[in-house]
Amino acid sequence: MAGSVLGAALQLQQGALWHGAVYAGLLGVGVAGWFALRGQSRWLPAGLQLSVALWVGAMAGGGLAGWRAVAYAAGALPAAVEGRDLWVEGRVAGMPQHGAGVTRFTFEVASARWVAGSMDGEEAPRVPARISLAWYAQGGGLWGRSETDAAPPAAPAASVRAGERWRLAVRLRAPHGSLNPHGFDRELWMWERGEQASGQVRNGARDPHPERLASTWRHPVERLRETVRDAIFEQVDEPRQAGVIAALVTGDQNAIERSDWDVFRATGVAHLVSISGLHITMFAWLATLGVGVLWRRSTRLMLRWPAPHAALVGGVLLATLYAVFSGWGVPSQRTVLMLAAIGVLRLTGRRWPWPFVWLLACAVVVAADPWALMQAGFWLSFVAVGVLFAADGAAAGDAPSGIGARLLRMLREQWVVTLALTPLTLLLFQQVSVVGLLANAIAIPWVTLVVTPLAMLGVVVPSLWHLAAGSVQALLAVLEWLAGLPFATLSMAAPPLWTAIAGVAGGVLLAMRLPWSMRMLGLPLLLPALVWQAPRPAPGEFELLAADIGQGNAVLVRTASHSLLYDTGPRYSLESDAGQRVLVPLLRALGERLDAMVVSHRDSDHSGGAAAVLAAQPQTTLLSSIEPGHPLQAVRAAQRCEAGQRWTWDGVEFEVLHPRADDYTVFAPPKPNAISCVLRIGNGRVAALLAGDIERLQEAALVARTPGLRADLLLVPHHGSKTSSSGLLLDAVQPRIALVQAGWRNRFGHPAAEVVARYRARDISLVESARCGAATWASTAPEQLRCERVQGRRYWHHLPP
Repeated sequence: MAGSVLGAALQLQQGALWHGAVYAGLLGVGVAGWFALRGQSRWLPAGLQLSVALWVGAMAGGGLAGWRAVAYAAGALPAAVEGRDLWVEGRVAGMPQHGAGVTRFTFEVASARWVAGSMDGEEAPRVPARISLAWYAQGGGLWGRSETDAAPPAAPAASVRAGERWRLAVRLRAPHGSLNPHGFDRELWMWERGEQASGQVRNGARDPHPERLASTWRHPVERLRETVRDAIFEQVDEPRQAGVIAALVTGDQNAIERSDWDVFRATGVAHLVSISGLHITMFAWLATLGVGVLWRRSTRLMLRWPAPHAALVGGVLLATLYAVFSGWGVPSQRTVLMLAAIGVLRLTGRRWPWPFVWLLACAVVVAADPWALMQAGFWLSFVAVGVLFAADGAAAGDAPSGIGARLLRMLREQWVVTLALTPLTLLLFQQVSVVGLLANAIAIPWVTLVVTPLAMLGVVVPSLWHLAAGSVQALLAVLEWLAGLPFATLSMAAPPLWTAIAGVAGGVLLAMRLPWSMRMLGLPLLLPALVWQAPRPAPGEFELLAADIGQGNAVLVRTASHSLLYDTGPRYSLESDAGQRVLVPLLRALGERLDAMVVSHRDSDHSGGAAAVLAAQPQTTLLSSIEPGHPLQAVRAAQRCEAGQRWTWDGVEFEVLHPRADDYTVFAPPKPNAISCVLRIGNGRVAALLAGDIERLQEAALVARTPGLRADLLLVPHHGSKTSSSGLLLDAVQPRIALVQAGWRNRFGHPAAEVVARYRARDISLVESARCGAATWASTAPEQLRCERVQGRRYWHHLPP
């Protein structure tokens, strides 16, 4: 069992897949070796048996995971199909998600063909069987909008329902997400969901009109979930409360507002408002009790099958149905498999020691879904169960009598889990809730015994949803108060893996039923994770980290004791931006407290994430060219950037080169690019130039009035637009490396071909963030650039042609 998990874990570290025959051979050798070991086990020493079992298990686990990956990768979207218009016909396979001006849904493709006139004469395109589509309302895009422009329409873009058959004109692309240190891996998330392409429904005035063909009987569960979710929002007037109820009943976590997620995470109760292993396990326990009571009421049933066995099977089956209704998400699948594995042991009368039961459940889950090993939820759930087993193994069979004893046991278990998982939580999320123990002590019984039963019964008696909404409102009031406390959360830099492992071991030691002299040995194991500090540049040196945020700029500059953020990336939608999704988690993982932020100009691909970052970094000063009436001024008053401003941190000099004071009059809005703040950073030996969105006219003025403009690293002006990167600027700067921060297959065509040609003609290394991911550059090695998409590559990551 341990060997199969180890083999799958090793296979997941591969940057590229081998041939399928290699994995099939590994799987075959592993299975054959296991049977041979069973037949010869009595002739082998125990130590040798264990070693051989570990090896054959690793070959079987790695071979199975690799063979499945090769089979799945064979259905990937061909590069020749990306970015071209085609018709797809098929069914809406999941409950659509409605946002402000956009509807997102999973689509099962039955057939595909080119749109007439686009690819006449070519053979029919090969399209993956399952894709993710976004249907935007006309005029609902955010690109090109500034913060002061009118907002896109808030109504849903399209009325599509699960099970319906549609013919849609779409434009597809391979899964391609942002790759940042300690960041969310969207490509892995889509891989696990089986979605091998994403795209947009073409519904412009000149595009072919989408056609609803029929409403089918397929996907009845998703259709029922959608009906229940819509009924909840119709019945409950307050969207915040309706969103929590919908998440608990149907598993629609997108229904919960972003501000409420922030509260749930700050108080450590996010696991209670999403269909997680806790919900499925609790439902299985209640269902087992219910089936057992009903079974015992029939003498005939009792004679046919013992009530404990019937209750166990019934509980697991009903929990499976609940998991299917709640969306059959990856956490639900893991829990059902774990419950089934433990149930089989009990039905067959096997009494295994708890470590073997724990390993069996883990091995079953990994065999079914090897990529679960890359998910934080897997490690949190399985480590929590293992900790409870280890800390209370001696008394696990002693059922407490009395309500008081049971409450004390529950509180102790919550304390044990909180203590042991704190280092692991810091590794995975770089944040731990200090008030989490108190918040969970209140929220677990309230959500389990009040909110969830009322929410579920509301499916039968809709008026009960009003009572559920009231209970949610009361819970939110308490959690908001706890989250508002100044010490509610503890944020630290992401520690290395070894510190988290040592910390979990230390937490287990402290919680185990052992003499205190032995328990105290756990304290030294806890300390490394709690006091870890991320390494910083030496005095006189500096580092740049260009975050992978899509179409926009965001560069973190770090010196020995200070940090600055240049631009904050784009606003992705009305509900999310690069600040909330990428930059705030990145800064937390690096343990950064920003001293200053430069927002080069007002365009939303540079200022879109600023509000979220400033909210998380209240000590940060703001330097920008935004106008006095800009909404960001209400968040933090900005000092206007002007040429000549300079300061020194730790022996590193920062200088604003553009705009001059009179440029604000000459290039007043609506030409914000012309007044982009240009920042030069240097230590007398090497330099970096961050050029914002300046264009040829400003480049010429900058060269004319700035002697010694040379820099080793250039942040390419205006993302590589053909209006920028003039030969005059490139000859003056003479960079070794030029970095383009632009989105993959962005609609602007950045970087432009003629711009790329100018850089290549001067033998300048041009690096695109879409191919590089997050890029790290240091003044100690100015000729090198570390790419996250290269250094941290895994085989499920998109490899641009």
